[in-house]
Amino acid sequence: MTPLIILTLVLMWQFVLLGYTFTLAGNAADEAVRAGTAAEPGARQGACQEAGLDKLPGAWTGEVECNTAGGYVTADVHLEVPVLFPGSIGFPFEVEGHAGAVEEAKD
Repeated sequence: MTPLIILTLVLMWQFVLLGYTFTLAGNAADEAVRAGTAAEPGARQGACQEAGLDKLPGAWTGEVECNTAGGYVTADVHLEVPVLFPGSIGFPFEVEGHAGAVEEAKD
C-alpha cells in the first residue's frame, strides 16, 4: 500500500507544478504587456521582455516574445514544466501564456 500512496503523492505534486507553471506563464505575460504599454514607443519591446522575465522565479526557464504593432502590445511567454523539482530537468513540452493590451496614448 505504501508504494501506491507515494506514487499518488508524486503525481499530485507534479500536477501542482504544472498548474503553478500555467499561473506563472499567465502572470508573466500580463506583467510584460503592462510594462510594454506604459513604456515609450521606442522602448516597448525591451521593457516588455524584461518585465516578463523579471517576475519569474529562478527555477523556471522560459522566453518572452513581444509584439508591438497597430497600437496593440501582445506578449507570449513559453515556460518549461519542471519534473518533480523546480530547477531540475523539464518535460519536453512548454506551457504558454498570452496577454494583450492597447498601447497607452501619451500627450
